[in-house]
Amino acid sequence: MAAERSWAEETYEVFKRNEIEIVTYVPEGGVKDLIALCDADPDMTLVPLTNESEGNCLLAGAWLAGKRGVFLMQGSGAGNCINNFGLNIAGRLPLLTVVALRGSWGEGNYWMIYQGRTMHRIFEDIGFKVYEVDKVEDAAPTIEAGLKMAYNADAQVAVILSQRLTGTKEFKR
Repeated sequence: MAAERSWAEETYEVFKRNEIEIVTYVPEGGVKDLIALCDADPDMTLVPLTNESEGNCLLAGAWLAGKRGVFLMQGSGAGNCINNFGLNIAGRLPLLTVVALRGSWGEGNYWMIYQGRTMHRIFEDIGFKVYEVDKVEDAAPTIEAGLKMAYNADAQVAVILSQRLTGTKEFKR
C-alpha cells in the first residue's frame, strides 16, 4: 500500500500541472514543506522576499513577461501588502496567494488571534476571491481552483490555510 501524500506534495503537483515557474515567499513554518518541494525543482525559481509587499509586484512583472507564479505567505504579512495589491486589482493582473493563517485553530499566541479573525474579511474587502482550507484533502483542489480563477479570469485569489491543516506552534507560559 502506497503511503498517503501530504497536502504539500499534492499542491506541488498542482503547481507543476498549472505551469507555475516562480514562487515568491517569506520563510514560513506552515508552508515549509511546500517551499522545500518547489526549491528542489530545477524548473521552478524561488524568490525569497525581504518583506511580503514585494511578492505580488514581482509576480505582476513575471506575468507581464509570460510567466506564472504563486505567492506564499503567513497571514500576518498580508498587512504589508495591502497598498501593493492595488497593482494587481487595478491592472487586472492575476494573483494567487496561499496564506498560512495564524490566529486560528489552536493558536497559543494571543497576538496572532486578531489577524486570524480578520484575514478573510480583509482580503474580501480589497476585492480578492477567498477560499479557506481546513482539511488535508481540500488543500490541493482548492489551490488548483484558485490558480484557474486567477490565471483564466485575471482574478486575485487568496487561499487561506487554517492551522488545522498546517499545524500550530507551541507556546508555554
